[in-house]
Amino acid sequence: MTTITRTFDLLTNAEENFNSDIALSVKRNGKWENFSTAEYRKNVDEFSLGLLAMGYKKGDKIATVTNNRPEWNFIDFGMSQIGCVHVGIYPTISPTEYKHILSHYDSRILIVSSEDLYKKLKPIADKIENIEAVYTIDEVKGAKNWHEICELGASKASELRTTLEQRRDDVSPDDLLTLIYTSGTTGLSKGVMLTHNNVVSNFILANQFVTYVKPGDRALSFLPLSHILERVGNYLWQSQGLTIYYAENIETIGENMREIKVNVFITVPRVFEKVYDKIINKGRELTGIKKALFFWAVKVGDKYDPDPANRTTLYNFKLAIANKLIFSKWREALGGELKGVICGGAALQPRLARIFFAAKIIVQEGYGLTETSPLISANMPEPPYLRFGSVGVVPDVLDVKIAEDGEILEKGPNLMKGYYKDPGKTAEAIDKDGWFHTGDIGTLDENRMLTITDRKKEIFKLSGGKYVAPQLVENKFKESMFIEQIMVIGENEKFTAALIVPDFEFLHNWCTLHKVTFTDNDDLVTKQRVIARYQEEVDKYNKELDHVAQVKEFRLIPNVWTPESGDLSPTQKLKRKVVMKKYKKVVEDIYGPKN
Repeated sequence: MTTITRTFDLLTNAEENFNSDIALSVKRNGKWENFSTAEYRKNVDEFSLGLLAMGYKKGDKIATVTNNRPEWNFIDFGMSQIGCVHVGIYPTISPTEYKHILSHYDSRILIVSSEDLYKKLKPIADKIENIEAVYTIDEVKGAKNWHEICELGASKASELRTTLEQRRDDVSPDDLLTLIYTSGTTGLSKGVMLTHNNVVSNFILANQFVTYVKPGDRALSFLPLSHILERVGNYLWQSQGLTIYYAENIETIGENMREIKVNVFITVPRVFEKVYDKIINKGRELTGIKKALFFWAVKVGDKYDPDPANRTTLYNFKLAIANKLIFSKWREALGGELKGVICGGAALQPRLARIFFAAKIIVQEGYGLTETSPLISANMPEPPYLRFGSVGVVPDVLDVKIAEDGEILEKGPNLMKGYYKDPGKTAEAIDKDGWFHTGDIGTLDENRMLTITDRKKEIFKLSGGKYVAPQLVENKFKESMFIEQIMVIGENEKFTAALIVPDFEFLHNWCTLHKVTFTDNDDLVTKQRVIARYQEEVDKYNKELDHVAQVKEFRLIPNVWTPESGDLSPTQKLKRKVVMKKYKKVVEDIYGPKN
């Protein structure tokens, strides 16, 4: 029986325990395309053989820029089982970042998924000396295709098969598996060096948290596989014998969930918030008794306690009615068989976790960083290690402590080797005693339950000397149906303020109901009735905050912040310095110009 110590051992484990007609599937051109375990193996080995025929050695690096698809796995395991290093790069970063990464990691080839990415990256790659060729996964006229590597491997199979087996045996758990360039919210990204053991130990650890799935269950994948959370989840599902379905695109997630009757998926809060908002907006379209029942059920869900001992008989009766009449429809909208959702990458609003638990959908918020492969802590599916607003329990095999200044420090088998070609940054991140400094501020209780309060670098001081933790304030305000995004500001100023991006779909509906006319969003955010309505929301949530954290002034922003606009990182984190610079005049309107 195979012991999984390297990522590609997952495929051997699948052959022994989960041999399936549908191991991986993807929807293309309106049709699901399935790959069996046997086809999985064939593609992986032929790609490995092709690389061997091209002279690839242990430690050589290959980059991919691709959407989620089965071929990612073939290429990933094909590289790793001969000791090559996979550099997964986000498809949505800037040309400057691409140039930085492609120049930094010394690869001979780059593999991209589509014609659009080929056209975008080929001119950049042509100017980088170490890159010999750009391959595509889709057929692109005039471009080399990854199948050419597989075909070369198939033609050399008889003479290179023994070499492949030797190279596979030669890969150690401590060998470098991947470079993942952290998106960061300031400066150019750093290449995080993760070994097989870093990643394998982490998805084995994750098994103890995700206890509600079984072999043959269906996972939907849509977060980028260049994101460490989705990548480790992708390995986790394979370790548990799940079939992985890759969504067509971010717009078809709901449709794809219903088609495959999804059992589990991984997401970030931003996507989860949109799912919730869509459900609530459907409720607002109802009328009469149906609408009243819908929002009564929402209120019932808002009071849900996961510990049955804390729920009264009357509450359980109300919850049963809410589930039968309303929440059952929520589950149907998500495919009807959804068991659980893993949520990470940023703070999740506690009320979202609470209401979906009430609707019989497990939502597990966890915490970690690329540097920690990523899992440091996670909520269990049930009490006592489940607490809304917490990022869960730290497993015994990991060491976590809180520094004097409140920063969370960690060490364990999941901790990176360091930053590629950057010993200085590595020494800044990992101290002489081996503790990794996460940059997050938090608390750890006697049950090893971890709570994040803010990013160390994002906490700011008002001119009066009081500190404000912006994420706590932002998360509270994002409970409002009117608010899509918010950035709290006030460093060295007299008071706390905020830049607010409205939820424009919700706001447009409100305007229709209240007969507010406008030409476009730029015009809309200047309307006095709209500003007054947002003031009501600000006043409402300010009551739940300390005086210094209360938002004294705000401005409505007409454009949604996205990775493409440069305001968010690829993992949907706010680039605060970028936003501050972009809206300098708006900030000056709030506080007055700087001298």
